[in-house]
Amino acid sequence: MNRYKDWLEEATIDAQKAHLDLQHGYYNWCCFTSQQAAEKAVKALSMFLGFDVWGHSIVGILKIIKEKIEIPEIILEKAQLLDTFYIPTRYPNGFSMGKPSDYYNRRMAQDSTDACDEIIKFCKSSISG
Repeated sequence: MNRYKDWLEEATIDAQKAHLDLQHGYYNWCCFTSQQAAEKAVKALSMFLGFDVWGHSIVGILKIIKEKIEIPEIILEKAQLLDTFYIPTRYPNGFSMGKPSDYYNRRMAQDSTDACDEIIKFCKSSISG
């Protein structure tokens, strides 16, 4: 059973949560949740295309997807940005001192939600044809 729809719906829910994190000033969590939403969206697209992918790199998954469909450069650039938010947004040892929330700001969070929204839009349009 191909569950790409479940993954795409969860990506949409995560994106909504990222926007709430932005609104309430949880900037590191906004960046992480945006990464998670985009990751789930590209996994949905990969499943739709018949791939079985593992891992958390959005760029890595898009490179696999690229075997079947064209991936615009801007989508890859947005994926590169989001991939940088996978670990350091959550763990104090991601930086030499301080906590993750010390290192993220509103602009970074806004960039992350913008990137996430574009990737989800690309995945949805690729699935619906």
